[in-house]
Amino acid sequence: MNRGQSTVEFALVLPLVLMLLLAILQGGVLLKDQLLVSSAAREGARQGAVSSDVGRIRAAASRAAPGLRLEVGIQRGASRGDPIEVMVEAAPTRLPLVGAIASGHRLSARATMRVENAG
Repeated sequence: MNRGQSTVEFALVLPLVLMLLLAILQGGVLLKDQLLVSSAAREGARQGAVSSDVGRIRAAASRAAPGLRLEVGIQRGASRGDPIEVMVEAAPTRLPLVGAIASGHRLSARATMRVENAG
């Protein structure tokens, strides 16, 4: 009789444990996406510090966050020593469980560096 009770308890608890593990895993995916967006902003700012070519800045940001659709905004000073700020936004990876909570939210990051080459 105790065996049957343990089996029923296991059958009742197992879905909850699996959903908790899935939520933790999906939270990790969201955290990875945020880190990629932060890295993309930093790489864009690094490229912008030495190049005024907007295409190269956006390409550098995109290479740092493969698999995400980025929206890149750039504010660059005109002369050497002025700041360049790169703002990056992206929608998080769609996920079945955590995605319902995170829907409508956007991941964003910004990075600022000093322009080293004005040309």
